Amino acid sequence: MGKIHHSITELVGHTPLLELTNYEKKHGLRAELIAKLEYFNPNQSVKDRIARAMIENAEAKGLIHPGDTLVETTSGNTGIAEAAIAAAKGYKYQVYIQDQVSHERFAVIQALGGETIKLSTVPAVKKVLDETNGDFMAAVKYLKEHHLKTDNTRYFLDQVGNPENAGAHRETTGPEIWEDTDGKIDIFIAAVGTGGTLSGTGEFLKARNPSVHIIGVQPGEKSMPSPENPHPKIEITGTHPFSGIPEDHMPGALNRDIYDEVITIEGEEAAAAVQEVAKTDGILVGTSSGAALYAALQVAKRAENKGKRIVVLFPDTGLRYLSTNLFEPR
Repeated sequence: MGKIHHSITELVGHTPLLELTNYEKKHGLRAELIAKLEYFNPNQSVKDRIARAMIENAEAKGLIHPGDTLVETTSGNTGIAEAAIAAAKGYKYQVYIQDQVSHERFAVIQALGGETIKLSTVPAVKKVLDETNGDFMAAVKYLKEHHLKTDNTRYFLDQVGNPENAGAHRETTGPEIWEDTDGKIDIFIAAVGTGGTLSGTGEFLKARNPSVHIIGVQPGEKSMPSPENPHPKIEITGTHPFSGIPEDHMPGALNRDIYDEVITIEGEEAAAAVQEVAKTDGILVGTSSGAALYAALQVAKRAENKGKRIVVLFPDTGLRYLSTNLFEPR
């Protein structure tokens, strides 16, 4: 019997797990390295999960109605996912987005009917960014407190503070990994942006087996803007620091009790992993996937992890980075 879907919301999730067999062989790994390929979502990123969850939760509560404008702050992929689902459901969409994200992100959101507003074009936000060396979380905090307010026709989805962010992964990503591995998973690794992916997935896996080792990946100092290095050669898009930073700069959806370890990765390391896995296994992914993969490589090399199964989440497709220097020879 055939099956015809009626909305892209029906296509979200159930992304495949793939063992990186050639990558394992090249590095002589004695642990299993399994990638969860989130670019199989309809809008090619893990953010489809939270976009659907946040919008449908607001609908269920009667907070939004077709014709309303949904508003968000993002470093890119959430904006694309929300713009697509907003279009499918009959909403308008407006997003405040980081200036330095790839051209593809702006183009895709606009193609889906969304309005993109660069953070630097809001004077007060630009001042915050200047004062904090481009801290996205600080800019989001300011926007939430002073600029973005839900009213009768505009609804702020607020991925950073919305409980449906982690909830979507607790309800979908975690169960999918558990089911597809038959519960045989030793380590889970994901880069941290807003914190929802690591938190929700980690909460589900820990509930099934408390011994599952949860690892969060953050960018190193060389990969974040600073007075000494205002324009890093390779930034790990959508990934933010969460270790040793001020409380008010912490990713809002991050459950700090769920992870067992933090690994810091630089942009050049992430880029090297991206280029390598493209050539070994035919997988084209972005910088946050590369950061998670490079971290997973280091973990897989540890003697104590021989024979263990490591699942690493790849958030998006490398097709969103073709206009950047990610794939330049290095």
